[in-house]
Amino acid sequence: MAKEINNPIPTPSVPAPDILRCAYAELVVTDLAASRKFYVDVLGLHVSYEDDTQIYLRSFEEFIHHNLVLTLGPVAALKAMAFRVRSTAEVDAAEAYYKELGCRTERRAEGFVRGIGDSVRVEDPLGFPYEFFFETEHVERLHMRYDLYSAGELVRLDHFNQVTPDVPRGRAYLEDLGFRVTEDIQDEEGTTYAAWMHRKGTVHDTALTGGNGPRLHHVAFSTHEKHNIIQICDKMGALRISDRIERGPGRHGVSNAFYLYILDPDDHRIEIYTQDYYTGDPDNPVITWDVHDNQRRDWWGNPVVPSWYTEASKVLDLDGNVQEVITRTDSSEMDVTVGADGFSYTREKDEDGTYRGEPSKGFKLGNQV
Repeated sequence: MAKEINNPIPTPSVPAPDILRCAYAELVVTDLAASRKFYVDVLGLHVSYEDDTQIYLRSFEEFIHHNLVLTLGPVAALKAMAFRVRSTAEVDAAEAYYKELGCRTERRAEGFVRGIGDSVRVEDPLGFPYEFFFETEHVERLHMRYDLYSAGELVRLDHFNQVTPDVPRGRAYLEDLGFRVTEDIQDEEGTTYAAWMHRKGTVHDTALTGGNGPRLHHVAFSTHEKHNIIQICDKMGALRISDRIERGPGRHGVSNAFYLYILDPDDHRIEIYTQDYYTGDPDNPVITWDVHDNQRRDWWGNPVVPSWYTEASKVLDLDGNVQEVITRTDSSEMDVTVGADGFSYTREKDEDGTYRGEPSKGFKLGNQV
């Protein structure tokens, strides 16, 4: 059973905006040429526009102007994570919603970036820079341009992942905002370590990972097939940048998706992701994983590298200043699954079962983090 929420975020009296999906992220990068080489030459994202200070990129099947904006700046950080809403009226609703919450908001009829019209940016209660918009410039959808299709083609923006100290508090806030939980990780004491939440009918449009925050854990793009991810690994190996592969490839327990985590030149983490499942029905059941299940993060039981838990991108406020990072006080997922008191299992309550030839419960440093 989940613990009682400390310092809950109030539910506004006005309706939440009708969010369609995660739409784009704006990342500040410190070397635009190096970032272009990574995102365009290596990953194959398509340029919608570029100049000396910004590059606008989109995935293969996208028809809105972009899914990723790379903005040149002095400190690598998340500048905005943007959600598309159903209409311009829903931008009004978002502005009213966050004003009632007492959050700082900024509205621009001309948009904050190229290709996006009337929009509002907010510093949300968790410290993240959210944007809500409807108006956008349409560009060519490349979904049948097989002359441009690469072996590792990124076809859609899939989700964001946010690091926050108090997952239950953030979960309740996002549920009020209209997100629905698909999966989570908890322990027997009721501590929640992570939660996955959606709007578009997949496993998630954003996720909350317990840790020191606010920070951005990753931005994820999807491919059509698993072999596209293998091709990205092969390409990075051939280019002698395999050290930028942080984790994977593998299959998640949570989400059931095939995955790969890689790092851009500024250490922004990008996930390549494919083949999760449909979650759009209103009675879609929530899947809860035990934090000690060694297949929760990788279905094959492979270890999670410590950096995946500890490292994440800074986030900016609306003035472009780095947000203060608050330390998580609940148990960390890394600490409770490795160390003197940590344990993991492959088969629950199977004391004779083994994990890589070791007892199913016990100290697993180097095997399961």
